Amino acid sequence: MVGRAGPGTAWRERAGTQFRTEKHPVTGHSGVVVTNHPLASASGLQILAAGGNAVDAAVAALFTLSVVEPMMVGIFGAGWTLARLPDGRTLALDGYSCAPGAATEELFRPVSDDWPDYLQAQDRENTVGFRAVGVPGSLAAWTQLLAEHGRLDLPTVLEPAIGHARRGFRVSRYLHELICQNEADLRTDREVARIFLPGDRPPPAGHLLRQPELADSLAVIARGGPAALYGGDLGRVIADGIAAAGGILTLRDLIDYRTVRRDALTGEYRGHRIAVPPPPSAGGVHLLQMLRLLEGFDVAGMGFGTADGWHLLAECCAIAFADRDAHLGDPRDIPVPVDWLTSARYAAQRRAGIAMDARGRHRPGVPTAAESATTTHVTVADAEGTVVAMTQTINNAFGAKAMVPGTGILLNNTMALFDPHPGRPNSVAGGRRSVTSMSPAIVTRADRPVLALGTPGGVRIFPAVLQALVNVIDHGMTLQEAVEAPRVWTQGQQLEVEHQVPQAIRAELRRRGHDVVAVDTVAGGMNGIAVDPDDGTMTGAACWRADGAPVALGGGPARPGIRFRSTVGR
Repeated sequence: MVGRAGPGTAWRERAGTQFRTEKHPVTGHSGVVVTNHPLASASGLQILAAGGNAVDAAVAALFTLSVVEPMMVGIFGAGWTLARLPDGRTLALDGYSCAPGAATEELFRPVSDDWPDYLQAQDRENTVGFRAVGVPGSLAAWTQLLAEHGRLDLPTVLEPAIGHARRGFRVSRYLHELICQNEADLRTDREVARIFLPGDRPPPAGHLLRQPELADSLAVIARGGPAALYGGDLGRVIADGIAAAGGILTLRDLIDYRTVRRDALTGEYRGHRIAVPPPPSAGGVHLLQMLRLLEGFDVAGMGFGTADGWHLLAECCAIAFADRDAHLGDPRDIPVPVDWLTSARYAAQRRAGIAMDARGRHRPGVPTAAESATTTHVTVADAEGTVVAMTQTINNAFGAKAMVPGTGILLNNTMALFDPHPGRPNSVAGGRRSVTSMSPAIVTRADRPVLALGTPGGVRIFPAVLQALVNVIDHGMTLQEAVEAPRVWTQGQQLEVEHQVPQAIRAELRRRGHDVVAVDTVAGGMNGIAVDPDDGTMTGAACWRADGAPVALGGGPARPGIRFRSTVGR
């Protein structure tokens, strides 16, 4: 079984990089929820136990993450959803943000035309503060999914999140560290500082963090639905606050926002069919492109974590990013040559330029997005065959570090995802959706779902997801091993390798021409679910890079027709 729960050791015999998993998978027959916070996973499980399906559970988990993982995700954010329904249909829902209608190519003044400051705007206006705020899509997408494919109503699904916001939750060490890392920017907004720097300092791990204003805003949405934000009083308060602070997002932008149903992209890899998001997500296109490149090599024979294996992945990454810079944008405005980029013929052409003994020069371009690693991912599966993979964000940690007083809602900074230079495929334009690397993936074999996964990580997302897929399909790892395994990444410049990659392997990669730099993490807290196609057993796993926690639902209703003997009078 792909991603099976049992020990997978055969790959270790030819591995160049060894590691041990730090977390443990869970297995269930009635449903599995995996998120990057245990309270969010518990919220999803509660909804499953209450009779909801995987869609209900995923949306409930995301609302809870908006409270307990506020640095990553929120109702004023953006994201992609990939879902496989019980009848075999695959749904791709684009809930990504777009630029406000008043945005123009001249909105920001670029700091530099060269890397590494190419994407920076003067005064950091595209990353911090109210001018960095894009039109949010998260709430629209979550509530649409719930209305069209869920079973429970919005107030029921929102109840766990409202409770955690009002009663409070204990700050994790992970949240504490991210508050410390972003403390200077958090201080620039009085309302944000009041909530996340109580007592004028970062709250320690274990501190009870309450967000009563956010609870009130979520309660307004529970009563009024998404219209409360997209044109209602809550939206009006936020739009007025943004305008007063010098931002350009208006109430009309909120009213006009629409999610977009898109056809999922699919590709084949060694007998498996992989479904991913289409443009303007670059992640799906280039994940399939890289798999096309890899299918011409004996990846399993190279072994996991060997110099050959890491070198090949780095070369494929560099090729993908060179093509991303040249060809990816909002398909509303520019033609994206998806079929060509993911074709066998083009893969053969690019494969011919890969030399195994030396780093190639694959026309690396300037990066087209300043995507942050501070994103989140939710994977849910139920007993009826619904599988949901949702990657969501407010972009940088704590988004724009800005909040309209009285709302408790952190605003996104998705305008940082646009190229601040005019005339580029991903330049700023009113109503344009930005390019993203998000790549939730659902894998089937013989038309049965066997694996779903995703990860935070900005521009590192699709290479990280690809490595997990290769770990399972080529190297035979368990799902737990696959999501926790060491990773590498390059955009055509430095080659990032996680610290577990041995020094001898790093030295060999340098000899082949790579500018190797060791990092703590490549991408973020990956999670996923493997499904046994024979008996439907589901196994959930989350990695050490975040507070990820899989939970599973077993058991079920009582056997029908049972008669109980009365014990009255005994």
